Amino acid sequence: MIANALFVAAILVMAVLFFFASSLRFLVPYRYLIIHHYALAIGLYLGVLFTNATALVFALGRKFFLKDTGRKLAHFDRALNAGETPMPAQLDPEKSN
Repeated sequence: MIANALFVAAILVMAVLFFFASSLRFLVPYRYLIIHHYALAIGLYLGVLFTNATALVFALGRKFFLKDTGRKLAHFDRALNAGETPMPAQLDPEKSN
């Protein structure tokens, strides 16, 4: 899930970069000056943007793709404790000895 969030965040940040690259075409003659003076600020901004985009995609993924997980696990736990579901061999404490 984290890898998917990182991948989607990277795509979002690249889309923002491509959008700004096409919108700010008039600054091309000054690119050396901008990079020389503002490279650290631009890098920090992109790092914060990437971190926030990753957190947003991760939170949305948990919200929409894992919304019933707790209820499903509680149901499985009740069925397992009632003996309705066979215990896997690696989890059965009686068979582990």
